[in-house]
Amino acid sequence: MSVAFTREEDYESVAANLPDRPVSPHPNLVTPEGLAAIEAALASARAAYASAQGGDVKDDRTAMARATRDLRYWSSRRATAQLVEPTDDDGTVRFGGSVTVEREDGRRQTWRIVGEDEADPAKGSVSYVSPLAQAVLGKTVGDLAMVAGGEVEIVAVG
Repeated sequence: MSVAFTREEDYESVAANLPDRPVSPHPNLVTPEGLAAIEAALASARAAYASAQGGDVKDDRTAMARATRDLRYWSSRRATAQLVEPTDDDGTVRFGGSVTVEREDGRRQTWRIVGEDEADPAKGSVSYVSPLAQAVLGKTVGDLAMVAGGEVEIVAVG
C-alpha cells in the first residue's frame, strides 16, 4: 500500500507499540573496548534523538520512538556497565581473554570472551554468559570441556 493512503494514526500506532530492547538480567561486564562501544552507541542514540525532534511529524514519530527506545537501552547499559580491566595472564581462561580449543575432528577455533553487547561470534568474540564461555571459563591448557555436545581440549589461553 502506498504511504499516501496510510492514516496518521498508523504512525502513532507504530511509535506507541515499538517494544523496548530487552535488557539482560546478567551483570553488565564490559572490556575497555566494550565500554567505548557502549559510549559510542549512546552518543549515536542521542544524535538520532536530536535529529528526530525536527522535520515532518509523521516520519519523526517513528524515528523519535526508535531513538527514544535506543537512548533508554544504551543509557541503561552505560549506567550498569562494570569495567573489567585486563589482568596478567595466569594461564586460565578469563573474561576479556581469548581461548583456543581443538575439537575432536582436529579443527581449532579461537574466541575472545567479552560482554554481551560486544559479542560477535562471526568475528570471534562470544558473550561470557554463552554456553561456550561458561564451559571454558577457569580452565587451563590441556583441560577438556563439553562444547556443543562434543568434547574440546583447551590448547591456548591468551
